[in-house]
Formats: sequence, C-alpha cells, structure tokens
Amino acid sequence: MYAKNLARILGLLNQNSDVSYSSQQEMDQRFESIRRYGRLPRGRERREEKLSSHQIAAAIFGLVPTHPGWAGHVATVLEGLRPVGGADASFFMAETISDVVSILLANKEALTSFIRMTLTIAETGVNSRGGAEVAYLCDGEKRRAYFVPSGAASLLTKGSEIGFDPDRGRINAPAMREMSFTQEFFRRLARESELAERFPAPPEGDGSEYDAEEAEQERYRKLGVRNGSRFLNVGVDNQVTWPKEEKLITFDQYQLVLMPKTKDHVQSVHVDLMANRVDESTAMTIVNRFLSVMAWCDDNFAIAEYGWSGNSVPVPVSKRDLAFTTAHDYIFDRKIPGAEEARRALALYREARNAQQNGFISYAVLNYYKIIEIRHPGKEAARTWFRTHFEALQIESKDDDDINRFLALCGNDPPHKYIHDSCRIAVAHAGKHSKSDPDDAHEIVRLHTAARVMHKLARRFIEQEFTVSDVMYSGD
Repeated sequence: MYAKNLARILGLLNQNSDVSYSSQQEMDQRFESIRRYGRLPRGRERREEKLSSHQIAAAIFGLVPTHPGWAGHVATVLEGLRPVGGADASFFMAETISDVVSILLANKEALTSFIRMTLTIAETGVNSRGGAEVAYLCDGEKRRAYFVPSGAASLLTKGSEIGFDPDRGRINAPAMREMSFTQEFFRRLARESELAERFPAPPEGDGSEYDAEEAEQERYRKLGVRNGSRFLNVGVDNQVTWPKEEKLITFDQYQLVLMPKTKDHVQSVHVDLMANRVDESTAMTIVNRFLSVMAWCDDNFAIAEYGWSGNSVPVPVSKRDLAFTTAHDYIFDRKIPGAEEARRALALYREARNAQQNGFISYAVLNYYKIIEIRHPGKEAARTWFRTHFEALQIESKDDDDINRFLALCGNDPPHKYIHDSCRIAVAHAGKHSKSDPDDAHEIVRLHTAARVMHKLARRFIEQEFTVSDVMYSGD
C-alpha cells in the first residue's frame, strides 16, 4: 500500500461519515501534516515506499481532528495510547491502539470478532488528551478494551481494567467529539491492502502532492533553516528600508532572516539561536544592534516589539491586537486639574506609560523620576523622598515580585541610591559612569524591572502630593 493510494481509499471510506464529506484537497492536507510529523514517508524519492501497518494506523488517526492541519499532531498523540490493565486486558494482546490496527489488517480472526473502534482527542485528563475504546466479541460475549495516554501509569497495571469507568476519565472535557471506525471500515481496508500486495502497481497520480512540500523545503533552505534550528522571532515597528520579500542577510558575523509586513503580520527579524551559537539575550541584543544601524542609515525609527523563541523555522509575527477596557455605560465626570504642577505630573505620567508600553524604557524611567522632581528637585531631596516612600511601598506590598526583583538588582546599594545613580543618571547621561546601552538585552530587562517599581512610586506621589483621583466619575 502506497501513501497516495491510501489517501484515496480513506477518502472513499470516510465519505458518508458526516453530512458533508471531505474533499481530496482536505485529505491531501491531512497526509501532508502527517508527513511533517514523520509518520508517513517524506519526500518524492520515497513515494514508492510501501507503508507499514503502523503508518497506515497513523493515517487513520489523522482523520480524527476536524481541522486537517492538526492531523500529524493528533496521529502522534493517539498512536501512543495504551490499554487499561495492560496487554492482558487488551484486544488480542495489543500493546497500543496502533497495534490494534496492525492486528485488524493482518488477523482475520481478530477482524471477525471486532465490532468498533472509537477515538477522541478531547482532554481526558489534566494536561492530557486522547482516549480510545475497542468493542469486540469474545466467546460470544461483548467486551470493551479501553486505551489511555501512557502518562496514566496507574491505569496501565494488571487488574486496573476491573471497575474502570471511562466516563470518569473524561470529566475534563465538558464537550467532546468522537470518531468511530466499524468492522466494515477495516474489512474493506484490509481487502485493499491484500489486493495491493497481490497485484502491485505504481503509486497513483503524478506526485504533485509533494510539490508544496518541496517548495517549502526550498524556501527554508534559502532562509538558512537546518536540522536542529531554533529561532527567535521578533516583531518590528519601523520606517526604515525593508525587503519586499523574506530574505536571509548577513549582519556582521550573524545570519538574520527579515520578513516583510503583510495584511496579518508586522515586519520581523528572526535569529537561529543554534546556527548563530547565541542565547536569547544575546540574540535580542543583535536584533537591537541591527535596528540601530538601520535607524542611523535611514535616519528613521526602528522599534523592536514583542517576540518569542523555540520554533524550528522562522514564524511571521502577527499584528498586535491589544485588549482595551470598554464599558457598556460609560460614566465620566472629570475636570482638568487646577494646579499647574498636577497637570505637568499627569503629562509626564502619560509620557512614561506610553514609553513603557512601546519599548522606550529609558524614557519611561526618566519621566517617572521627573514626576518626583516636580516637588523634590535636586539629588538629595529626590533621594530622601524615594527612601521614605520605597520603604512604605515595601511594607504595603509584601511578596511583590516586582519589588523583590528590583531589590535583587540593587545588590548592596540602597534602593533610593540605585534609583538615582543606576536609573536616573544612567539613562539621562552618557559619561564615564553612565554607560546604559539600550541595545543590550540585559540592560533592557534591568530598566523594565526598575520602571515597574518607579511606576508604583510615581502613582503614589501623584495621589498623595496632588490628591488626584483615579476614578473617572469622581467630579474632580
């Protein structure tokens, strides 16, 4: 049995399983997904490779998810399901649900006694998915063998099948889908397999099912993807020159992948951590260095936004769709603060929050500090305020992670001294003792940690010094 032939057969067998039936295109998508997971032969050169019974089982399991793109993942999950009570309590001593398929295709006695196999990929336990039931006849009596994820170790021991209630193992899913395969399904599939053995013929079609896979492989080759790649993907907001199509570039000694903006994605930079032999922090610093060079060359802005790492290929970064607060009944009753100092404090606070949210963390730190300077100008006056109110904040916010991280940064320096010397001076000046580098990923993390604490202190200052309410309908 060849993969292409099996796709056609499964399509026919699956035709009446729902009101609407799967198109050949959808079946091809399922098989492509299963190939991606290594459960079917990959590559045109393996097109004439005969499938093993376990590969046929993987293709069958790939029919279970409603979305064809998940077929490979689901097949991988389901094929490892093991019998409750061990092999002795299983259908014809099958050690996995995949073995059940192998037995049905090869053993006529087993197929005769078989009634139905039911599979689900629903959540059947905490952080656990997948379950199966095999109904069959034994000595004229109807029996059932249940299959669960291998992580349910207590259910795999001998005797666990006694009193086992499958519904208790499915309470994590308030709703679930199941797919059943009857004796007729496997009878016809076994017959097709037998005919394929007796009358060998080349695989059906012209191999076009591999065109998309080969095109993708060529695309990844051009982007420098290799076995073991692990990419950092970072979204970018910029107005500098950017390639129209995705492109692999060399920046100093590093290889970067640039992806363009599309309807659904922002411009992005991607770094293969393994190929470039860097960790995430170093890679993030390299991205920032690249954007700094581009900002200089084009005399325009380039902002690194959010991202993540771990993908084996570069993945486009979706446009941000940030949540915001809405109200069914919008009650608003506020006035412009009468005091000039209060108006200035709120203006600086807004600037600081905007900067903190959009990656200008140095500017956020500086503006939070400037809020305090409105009434406590000068080094000593500001330090004194920070010392008094940080201590109060620490008492009020016990076990606050932000404060604990900030104290770890301070080391042996008192917090008020650290805020002045290592935050305010560091970001406002660039002299011998002020070497804050906004490209350096470690420095960015440090300033974000400090900014979260200075944000709390700035709010405390505005509330106490100017008695500005934070209620939208206070009437102030």
